[in-house]
Amino acid sequence: MKTLEYICRVPVRFSEIDSMQCVWHGSYITYLEDGRESFGRHFSGIGYADMQKAGIYAPVYDVHIRYLAPLAINDVAEIHTKYVYHPGARLDFTYKIYKEGSDVLCAEGSTTQLFISADGELLTDKPDYYIKWQEKYLDIGNK
Repeated sequence: MKTLEYICRVPVRFSEIDSMQCVWHGSYITYLEDGRESFGRHFSGIGYADMQKAGIYAPVYDVHIRYLAPLAINDVAEIHTKYVYHPGARLDFTYKIYKEGSDVLCAEGSTTQLFISADGELLTDKPDYYIKWQEKYLDIGNK
């Protein structure tokens, strides 16, 4: 099975800075979202627009993050987003956020998203678009 990872870069915005002149801890959750969004655009067929087109949503069910080093204004967050395969009807990602231009690991985390219908019902089977995406990018059969 292939490993899928995508790297995006996000400049630290003034609105993300706290009173200590560092990125506020809650802003890192937005960086995870930036990573997922960029991943979905790069590996087409799994982005939020694809979900909405299929009438499916994937809210975050679980999120974990560890803060290791600060980012500050004028830094660029380099977000490494990696897809983690699970056989069930869910999306899992891991993240590493670096300060661009260095080997400084600022944060690492993971998210799990569950699929729901437009009516808000939890889906226990993988949506068709997700099965097709996995077959295209992971070289696996979904039976």
